Amino acid sequence: MNSMPCKTIIFTHFLFFKYTYNFKTILLFFAMNYKQQFTTIQSKPVLVIGDVMVDTYIWGNVDRISPEAPVPVVSVTHTEHRLGGAANVVKNLSALGLQPIICTVIGNDEAGNTMRNLLLESGVSDEHCIIHNQRKTTVKTRILSGNHQILRVDNEQTNSISPELTAEICKKIQKLLTSKKIAAIVFQDYDKGVITKELIDFVTKFAHKYNIPIFVDPKKRNFLYYNSTTLFKPNFKEFTEGIGKQCKKQDIEHVYILAKEFMLKHSIEMIMITLSEHGIFIANQHNYTHIPSQVRHVADVSGAGDTVISTAIACFLAQLPIEEIARVSNIAAGLACEQPGVVTITLEQLLTHI
Repeated sequence: MNSMPCKTIIFTHFLFFKYTYNFKTILLFFAMNYKQQFTTIQSKPVLVIGDVMVDTYIWGNVDRISPEAPVPVVSVTHTEHRLGGAANVVKNLSALGLQPIICTVIGNDEAGNTMRNLLLESGVSDEHCIIHNQRKTTVKTRILSGNHQILRVDNEQTNSISPELTAEICKKIQKLLTSKKIAAIVFQDYDKGVITKELIDFVTKFAHKYNIPIFVDPKKRNFLYYNSTTLFKPNFKEFTEGIGKQCKKQDIEHVYILAKEFMLKHSIEMIMITLSEHGIFIANQHNYTHIPSQVRHVADVSGAGDTVISTAIACFLAQLPIEEIARVSNIAAGLACEQPGVVTITLEQLLTHI
């Protein structure tokens, strides 16, 4: 990734502005520069492979405790369905100006119909969604009162898809990669069974053939199967459990030692580890950067990881330096956590806060 010309231009202009303009003008220049960078990636196709889910929100008021058990009684005011899991990444990528293509397996059920309708309402085709009678569409139902989540109910199926279904997905992806100029591929893994080792190996092989960068948001089951990828993004718990080693979250030097070892072993170009209250860590095989978390009112962390990987992809395609990929992704995650439920951060919101 060649980021030096961008850095040089910014530094040169900064020296000029330092002596001729006020600070507000300097900030305006940087905002305009980022806008130009992101303009270059508009409508680029990004293939999203992974586990989709319907996020259902039941909103209501709590005024009393149930006489039947020591639990709150929620008086429902309204119910809302949103795209979740890999589908939330699709929506985030779209909000950032990219053209996401989702490839997944959903059930032939009511939740599957809801998923397809939500995709179409978001301007995303369901053409590459395989509908299968033996699979269940994942639904996460959250019950909220005000900005507080009271309960979550998961209705899902987590066993791996059959070899026949894997072959069908591989066939669809092969056709996509040979007929469309895909700018990036992301594995959005939630351990719900759509992503298998065979699928990872097949897609990785074709991605290298067509020189397409691969981004991974992993979970435990397939953690060690992702090799030769561009950016690997676990959270801290997923990372330490995945490699089977422990360290303190705030010990960034130790995190880098473990991350570098992992990158070398699996031929990974960059690794980004979200550290919750300690911010974001990003590294390649030569150096690392730690971006502390921003002080914000946290209403809900749901979907923040989806926001981070989506923003990181957009930043990479816009050819931002590795440090800026982490910084901008950190800003996006903070914005997502300020609102209850899984939300989408638009390019306009992001540019306003950069």
